[in-house]
Amino acid sequence: MSDDKKADLAGPGISTYEEVEKILPDNYASLLDVKETQKAVYDVKQYIEENLAKELNIMLVQSPLIVEVASGMNDMLDRDGSRTPIEFHCGLGIKVPIHASVVQAVTKWKRWALAQYNCEVGEGINTDMRAIRKDYFLDHDHSSYVDQWDWERVITPEQRNLEFLTDIVKRIWKVIVGAERMALEKYPKLQDPRFPPLPEELVFIHAEDMLAKYPDLPRKQRETATIKEHKAVFIYGIGWVLEDGYPHEMRAADYDDWVTETVSKDGRPMHGLNGDILVWNDVTQRRHELTSMGVRVTKETLVKQLELSGQMDYLKQPYHSAIMNDEIPLSIGGGIGQSRVQMLLLRKAHLGEVSVTVWPKELKEICLKKNIHVLA
Repeated sequence: MSDDKKADLAGPGISTYEEVEKILPDNYASLLDVKETQKAVYDVKQYIEENLAKELNIMLVQSPLIVEVASGMNDMLDRDGSRTPIEFHCGLGIKVPIHASVVQAVTKWKRWALAQYNCEVGEGINTDMRAIRKDYFLDHDHSSYVDQWDWERVITPEQRNLEFLTDIVKRIWKVIVGAERMALEKYPKLQDPRFPPLPEELVFIHAEDMLAKYPDLPRKQRETATIKEHKAVFIYGIGWVLEDGYPHEMRAADYDDWVTETVSKDGRPMHGLNGDILVWNDVTQRRHELTSMGVRVTKETLVKQLELSGQMDYLKQPYHSAIMNDEIPLSIGGGIGQSRVQMLLLRKAHLGEVSVTVWPKELKEICLKKNIHVLA
């Protein structure tokens, strides 16, 4: 079983198109046509952006598509080096061209940007982020083209705790549930008894407790079993090595804080001030991740996480130096998948029904057989 658990950390995606064909639904028929879908996509987008602003006190700002490699700003997504950004040189006519990379997310840039946009405690920013992740396996809910609401908010040292994190998660969930309610009212075709609405409340569970309940299951199966039972969950503590010797999932060492000690409700020691919202998708009959988020590292926890990850050389980069020199604020933040949310709320079987990108021939042929209209 340990080999299964290790393989489960390798990265996102189903990994074979034979498996993708098995999981995509047969006899599928979209509840909305292509025009209606695009209108609904933008209705959901507008609702979520407006209500995230109200619930979290964050404002929409411009964010980068490319950053300088030397800045250390790009999101490396994990800590095993398996997913690397696209890099290139730019700047025609200058003596030393700029070594740039296409963002995989703006997770680290946002924290630096809080200072750029003069955000005070309790204020923050949201971005209409676009990114490229070339090292994904492309299936029904993983694309090389990524769109997210990447948000960040300034906090105090006293707010670096599970109670504050939980309150923020509940506010985000309120917005997502509200967006679904709006979509169901505006597009009555979505009111299909096969696809019940999301629960009003999330269930909060620590990754360590999930492992204790399902000790022999690898991570994704653990999540599936939990979500089948509860329909919508927030999993605390992703990144720290659990009782079985594996983290629930690999997390980068330089943004979310996954080493800080916490205490469970019954007094047991735990770790991590971060987590994910996952739900049960009634269309695909699978786990469906909507967002990753967390309280960000302090300079002390940054060093500890870099030590554990063997990445101490990162401290030389400008972003990491800014944390060490107290030049950027303490914060909490996350990324909410736009197409992921729209796919779920509009009862779609595939990301390609709500966003335009490239898909492999094998996948397009499977979708054609399954009556899934993938945009091109």
